Amino acid sequence: MDIPPASTPIVCDMTTAPDTPQQRLDEYRHLFGRYLLGREKTAEGIRFRLRAEPGVEEQVRDLAAREKACCAFFAFGIRLDGEQVLWDCAVSDNDAARALLEEYYQLPDTADQNPEEMEKRLAAKGLHFHTEPGSDVHRIVHDPV
Repeated sequence: MDIPPASTPIVCDMTTAPDTPQQRLDEYRHLFGRYLLGREKTAEGIRFRLRAEPGVEEQVRDLAAREKACCAFFAFGIRLDGEQVLWDCAVSDNDAARALLEEYYQLPDTADQNPEEMEKRLAAKGLHFHTEPGSDVHRIVHDPV
């Protein structure tokens, strides 16, 4: 897994994403609700273990690619291990990135929230979650200093 350097800006920008925050949360809820076997923290970050049923690995790869497109500070590794899809996630060495990774770890429990609830939780950590295209104001930005 190629973890981005600590100097990578902590920017989440879904303004050009092919899906909405609600659609993304719905996809996570479906994925975790049907296929999640477990999750754990690893030396580099976190790992989700999912049942390797037909199409699951491809769905995880697609979802990870969309997440990486929005959040360059994330790193993902996906591999098949027997009857499991292992989805490793890590972030650059930055306090804000680590806070987001912890939110990601909690996603199996929080994906049923609406995007506004998630935005409130992220805002409480100093983050903002907006997705309207055409404005730099609608980005989560934390540049490491």
